[in-house]
Amino acid sequence: MAKTEYKTIDQYHTAFPAGIVKRMQKIRKIINKVVPDAEETISYQIPCFKYNGYLLYYSAYTKHISLSHPYSDNFLKHFKADLKAYKVTKSAIPIPNNIDLPVELIKRIVEFRKKENGADNKK
Repeated sequence: MAKTEYKTIDQYHTAFPAGIVKRMQKIRKIINKVVPDAEETISYQIPCFKYNGYLLYYSAYTKHISLSHPYSDNFLKHFKADLKAYKVTKSAIPIPNNIDLPVELIKRIVEFRKKENGADNKK
C-alpha cells in the first residue's frame, strides 16, 4: 500500500466513509467553536490543531476515532473519572465508532487543553 501524504484535513477526511467523516467533522466543529483561532494542519499524517502549541489531534480507524493530545499528567488526572469507559493510553483516547461521540466531554477536553497550553494568557 502506498503512503499517503495528506496536505489538509479535508483531504484526510476523503479517505474515510461518510459515517466516519461525519464523526470527524463533529470533532472539528467542536474544536473550532472552542478555539476559533486554532490553526488546522496535518501532523504525523493526521488532523492536528495548534493554538499556542499543539492543542489536539484526531485520527480515524475502522472501529474507533482517537483523540490525541501531548502527554500531560494533569490532563490524565483531571479527566480520570470521565475516561474510565475508554481504553486510554498516555496520549490517546479511542472512542468506539459504535457509540455516540461524547460531545460535552470533547468540548471540556478542548477547553482544558486550551488552558493547559496557556492559550488564554497568550494575548
